[in-house]
Amino acid sequence: MNTFFDFQSLLAQINDTEVNAVGAAFRLLLSTLLGAMVGLERRHKGQIAGMRTFSLICMGATLAMLVSIYIPQEYLGLKNGDPGRIAAQVISGIGFLGAGAIIQMKGSVRGLTTAAGVWVIAAIGLAVGAGMYWIAIIASLLIIIVLTLLELSEKHLFKGYDQKIVRLKVGYIVEDIAPFRTFFDNYRIHISDEYFFYDYEQRTTTINFMVRSREKTNFIRLFSEIQTVGEVLSLTLTKEMDN
Repeated sequence: MNTFFDFQSLLAQINDTEVNAVGAAFRLLLSTLLGAMVGLERRHKGQIAGMRTFSLICMGATLAMLVSIYIPQEYLGLKNGDPGRIAAQVISGIGFLGAGAIIQMKGSVRGLTTAAGVWVIAAIGLAVGAGMYWIAIIASLLIIIVLTLLELSEKHLFKGYDQKIVRLKVGYIVEDIAPFRTFFDNYRIHISDEYFFYDYEQRTTTINFMVRSREKTNFIRLFSEIQTVGEVLSLTLTKEMDN
């Protein structure tokens, strides 16, 4: 009987809208576990941000939300107390971590999905901190579904396509890449994404094209003929990598 009442008391503290030691400990533990679950999938894909990174981000976001709730709850005399102010800074601040996951790759497409995952796991941490346990758990499961099942679906849908990253180094500052797009279109090569970087000291432009084609492309011939479009110094091919 006492055990039953103790369990009821424990549940009451966990679900209490006010911050208490038991509820706070449970939320921090849950957010750490959810972060580790998502981070495990990222580590399995060989990403730098893995279990520890995602666990810390999720737990940190939960802690920020707990502090946001605790301050106006404990210091009633404070004017203009806004429980959402600290939590709001988590969402804006987490962008720096997400950007870092991409920039560290030095122009490669790797890191985009990890950056998105970092942002979402921070939001999940905030949800846990606010006591929205089931929403946080469901969101975490949806992340796993998106990162695994949807990836398999993509591979099935684009099966038979030759997917590459074509990196062109051009010997001048390119202001209009439309001629390069037209060139790939003539080869029936679909461009799914593109981005470029300028080196003003060397007066060169590096253009990265994520391309997809149903036919095997002769890229040696492609390199010789693309010279008609512009002063292409080099052409580098890599396989399209997982994010």
